[in-house]
Amino acid sequence: MCGIFGYANYNVDRSRGQIIDTLVEGITKLEYRGYDSTGIGIDGENDFDESSPVKEITIYRQVGKVGQLKAEIIAHHPDISETFHNHVGVAHTRWATHGGVTQANCHPQPSDDHNQFIVVHNGIITNYRELKTFLKGEGYTFRSDTDTEVIAKLFKYYYDKDPDLEFYQLAKEVLYQLQGSYGLLVKSVRYPNEMIATRKGSPLLIGVKTEQKLKVDFVDVEFISDDKDGQSSTTSGGTLLTRPQKSTMAIRKSESRAILPDFSKPIEFFVSSDASSVVEHTKKVLFLEDDDIAHIDNGELHIHRARRSAGTSTTRPVHTLELQLAEIMKGGYDHFMLKEIFEQPDSTFNTMRGRVDFKNSNVTLGGIQEYLKTIRRSRRFQMIACGTSYHSCLAVRPLFEELIGVPVTVDLASDFLDRSPPIFRDDTCIFVSQSGETAETMLALRYCKSAGALTLGIVNTVGSSISRETDCGVHINAGPEIGVASTKAYTSQFIALVMLALQVSNNVIDNRKRHQEIINGLKDVPMLIGKVLKKSAQIKQICSKYLNGKESILVIGRGYQFASALEGALKIKEISYIHSEGVQAGELKHGVLALVDDKMPIITFATHDSLSPKVNSAIQEVTARDGRPIIICSEGETMIEKSKTSAIIEVPTTVDCLQGLVNIIILQLMSYYLSVEAGNNPDRPRNLAKSVTVE
Repeated sequence: MCGIFGYANYNVDRSRGQIIDTLVEGITKLEYRGYDSTGIGIDGENDFDESSPVKEITIYRQVGKVGQLKAEIIAHHPDISETFHNHVGVAHTRWATHGGVTQANCHPQPSDDHNQFIVVHNGIITNYRELKTFLKGEGYTFRSDTDTEVIAKLFKYYYDKDPDLEFYQLAKEVLYQLQGSYGLLVKSVRYPNEMIATRKGSPLLIGVKTEQKLKVDFVDVEFISDDKDGQSSTTSGGTLLTRPQKSTMAIRKSESRAILPDFSKPIEFFVSSDASSVVEHTKKVLFLEDDDIAHIDNGELHIHRARRSAGTSTTRPVHTLELQLAEIMKGGYDHFMLKEIFEQPDSTFNTMRGRVDFKNSNVTLGGIQEYLKTIRRSRRFQMIACGTSYHSCLAVRPLFEELIGVPVTVDLASDFLDRSPPIFRDDTCIFVSQSGETAETMLALRYCKSAGALTLGIVNTVGSSISRETDCGVHINAGPEIGVASTKAYTSQFIALVMLALQVSNNVIDNRKRHQEIINGLKDVPMLIGKVLKKSAQIKQICSKYLNGKESILVIGRGYQFASALEGALKIKEISYIHSEGVQAGELKHGVLALVDDKMPIITFATHDSLSPKVNSAIQEVTARDGRPIIICSEGETMIEKSKTSAIIEVPTTVDCLQGLVNIIILQLMSYYLSVEAGNNPDRPRNLAKSVTVE
């Protein structure tokens, strides 16, 4: 949620117009994450004061979409021709957490009327009230309802205390006071052409663009000497604010290796919360870790640490993005969501590529190979996720229990944290997240690590927090997913978990026949999904006739298809705004039948498996009460009375544990068409964000 983008050019002439365009285009690429307001901060047209040639900072902010921000900028008639040899700019898309959707609450947030420090922020500062009370006691006036304004004013507070601090030293003083999660970019007239980027629980990456060849493919971490003792003072506001004593701030300068041979040559930096906004500029990126303070100054990049933590790497590797710009464009589709639904024959194949040996019926996941013996000794598997990722865990839980023969627990990350259940050293804890940054899942990961359990991540985003902090894991390789409602990530997570179950249990002789059946089924999955996608016109017609404009929809499934029912209902409610509920078919008699009549739309999964007789009984219970369900069934089904249904959608049959991969495509398409018919934007549902990086 929210989006951060920063641009710094050194020894590269850029006009103000070019800088504005770069920043605005950067946050345009982040629109899919969900937002309600936007803003940028750049060097203005006037000097900050008469004693200095430093330019003032100009902020442009507006509620609504990026288009409204463009109009706001044009209305102020900036001089777009003025050229800057060196410049730093920041931009943001905000998703409101503290304070309503108003221009005053947009980012960047300034420290004062003269914009001496400006901050863009993803995340939530949990102790902002205490800090705000303290700063008010120091005479600071607040003009927004945001927690971010506290950060900007803290920068000014500590700068006024000690103007001799370097920018990264000042940042450390501020971060020492913050509790919660954050991804921050900071720009200041006091530190012209410098930028601070730092994170804790919210992703940030830095792209480097230069014609020079990199000397090394990493950046050294320059450790600031930590203060063990602090001094406390009671402020006039009555709040106790502990500030570390000023230290020598010694760093490992002598050991720090520059990534470039000559920083006086042209270089550009792109800082973002998502690689999709950087890839068109450069493929050379490094990912910041929690408590990193990246200081960009005069073309140089230095990474310091706000706090020491055990096991922290002393370098940050420079990665080469394999993301292609074409992959994040719509490519002829009306919406990203539709494009991503139709990409699933390819994305599911890519998840299996190089991992499944169909000829020899074998699965090899390199990311868990080193820990395979430990995983096999586990007495329990604990799966933890949120939303769609949680449903992928539910979809595969029966297969884990069948093949591995140990208890499998699936928890929503938020509920898991609320309960703080016992975790043991012989547990394997599996964390599933498309973004790899989901806040609750990250907190659950750290809880399990502290208990000594083995941690395993299933993520789509290379370099994400979960992929770095887990002991081992699997990248699902689904490619970038722009639509907020997850589609291809779900099917790829599903397959990744199936492959995990297969590899962990391939040492059990009794499983061989079942393994071969499942692997043969995996081979056909991309083709079967392609067959279902050809039914899109039929599905669109059914939506128009039976579902469009309804206030509520029930989705019924049992066994392996219960997860499909939950995920299908989630898709409908996410983007069509129709209340929908996934129901376990065995629970109909326990309350749900009270909702059934001739007006209630019902979608039922009735594909062939061992539970088909029970599902057919559930259908009879519905039709006996004048319900007329839309039934998703196997091709050639003859047991269903067509006269008692609204519509029948036949799908190809596969192995029972993989049938959900085929069935869910129907519900994905239904949710899309219902959203479009209702006049909604399926890529950007209201009140939701792609990557939920706050609790």
